[in-house]
Amino acid sequence: MSAYRNKVLRIDLTNMSHDIEPIPRGWTEQYLGGRGFNIRRLYSEVPDNVDPDSPDNKLVIGVGPLNGTLFSGAARVNFSALSPATGILGDSNAGGFFGPELKFAGFDQVVIEGRSATPVYLFIHDGTVEIRDAAHLWGLDVWQTDAALKAEISDPRVQTAIAGPAAENKVAFAGIFCNLVRPAARTGMGTVLASKNVKAIAVRGKTPLRVHDPVRFRHLLEVINEQILEHPEYDTRKRLGTTKLVTALNKMGCLSTRHFQHGRFESYEKVSGEMLADSIKIKSKACFACNIPCSRFWRIEEGPYKGLMSEGPEFEALAGFSSRVGNDDLHFALAAVDRCNRLGMDVISASEVISFAMELYQRKMLTKQDTGGLELSWGNKECIMQLLTQIAYRERFGAKLAFGVRRFAELLGRGQELAMHVKGLEVFQADPRGLKAYALGYAVASRGGDHLRSEPSFEFCEDAEEAVRRFGVADAAFRLKYRGKGKVVKHYEERCAIADSLNACKNTIVNMEILPYEQAAELLHAAAGLDISAHAVQKIGERIVNLERAYIVRLGIRREHDTLPRRFLEEPLPAGSGESTGHVVELQPMLDEYYTARGWHLDTGIPTSSKLRELGLCDVEAEFSRRHLLF
Repeated sequence: MSAYRNKVLRIDLTNMSHDIEPIPRGWTEQYLGGRGFNIRRLYSEVPDNVDPDSPDNKLVIGVGPLNGTLFSGAARVNFSALSPATGILGDSNAGGFFGPELKFAGFDQVVIEGRSATPVYLFIHDGTVEIRDAAHLWGLDVWQTDAALKAEISDPRVQTAIAGPAAENKVAFAGIFCNLVRPAARTGMGTVLASKNVKAIAVRGKTPLRVHDPVRFRHLLEVINEQILEHPEYDTRKRLGTTKLVTALNKMGCLSTRHFQHGRFESYEKVSGEMLADSIKIKSKACFACNIPCSRFWRIEEGPYKGLMSEGPEFEALAGFSSRVGNDDLHFALAAVDRCNRLGMDVISASEVISFAMELYQRKMLTKQDTGGLELSWGNKECIMQLLTQIAYRERFGAKLAFGVRRFAELLGRGQELAMHVKGLEVFQADPRGLKAYALGYAVASRGGDHLRSEPSFEFCEDAEEAVRRFGVADAAFRLKYRGKGKVVKHYEERCAIADSLNACKNTIVNMEILPYEQAAELLHAAAGLDISAHAVQKIGERIVNLERAYIVRLGIRREHDTLPRRFLEEPLPAGSGESTGHVVELQPMLDEYYTARGWHLDTGIPTSSKLRELGLCDVEAEFSRRHLLF
């Protein structure tokens, strides 16, 4: 027996048909699953001349070999397509319960192609799929749709992945929302789903999952669980999850404040993870089979938002609607996040387009005449709520913000240098001037300005000896120094690629550095019968990163696109940012080091012929040779 189902569900919406195929030969050993399977599928099946909104774009859903097992945190799922937000690789990852349920339903990957003539939803169960009418669901928000699906299917345990009103209205940064508040939010994957006239995917699985060597697998899990429970970060992650970063980043002087004009928020304590935990948190919550319940269920008991309750939020959402927009009201921040979730929008992109507009208003580059009468002053709660609704329904001033910050700035014809994005994807809530490895990671990430493609947390450790041992340079261990960061980012990109292909949580595999490659190889043999070495596991991560790079190179990405907004490169962090004061990002020498470590061409950022051959990407090498992309 194996942890793989060896089944790919292909759904053709144009013809309203489906087929079941085996996993292509060699994929498990070369790409593992999840993110790896998805990029291999996109590279092979979605050419570079496709419109993201067309039926020829494909939405691919992938899970990994650990999904559905008791490995802690193996609860995630990847949604991938050509992105309507950026025009390059679209890929987003969500936790909760949807990923394991898809595995229990019998599939390792789902490929959705074509376009339905009318609104439908997909009900995947018992090794098959039903394409059902969804006319009655179109227009409902995420929470309303989830309730309607569970009532219609008559099973409260069905897992859902939903496109909200924002996706129906083609907002560039609409996500796919699992378990109500577990979004695959980045790069517009909800917009792709809705463009195919699919409102939602419901999944229910009851097929048992068995691993290759149950005794060995159980023993390895016992060791790993002990490592997690004894980790020095365990208690903080259990209590606060990622919301701990509001306080931590503010102390470092690199918390995004009023659209990155400052690195510290004077009211951070009012909106911190600690305040949330101490004032309105009811209990901790975890994803499927995870022993780190890093999420939280909360309820507001007083004030204008009395009665509001939900799960979450993550740091990105909490900081996005507090420090980034200049708001010091925790309850309001949670209400804004709740509105994003119900309407189906990415909180990072939504908070960026709003805070960008606020800075332009501050600088008198926007007026009330431009905004339809909205007063875009910092922390204006009524204005923020109005904008969220306007964006989702593409109404009035919000219709312009719905394109995303890059396109909005282009349409506006001013302020482009203040738009905080990389390759069209809005950057997260930490200022890269105070986090040099993260800065490099933003610049080179395969889906645009994204921290989750590398998560190079090693730069916080300040252990010079360990830095020399692992990366050859003492500076690699210090966040305000840039030497050695190319090797750091390479290493963590590969760790992240492995985590996303196993579809296990980066909290454990990347940030806590649980599951080194040697242990991963053992676990993969016990779970799936794969006979691969620790070195081969690392090479899988490297292969995925290189294939993703090849995919975006094919779409026109070169070294000049691996950059950051001007503010981070030229404007020093202002006084009052603690140790981070005065810092900018020294990007070019880090890029040189990174490309050298990767084996990519220094001038172009394109993988070399020798690197592609080394990784067995011979089809990519042949194509790049035909296109005269190799030097």
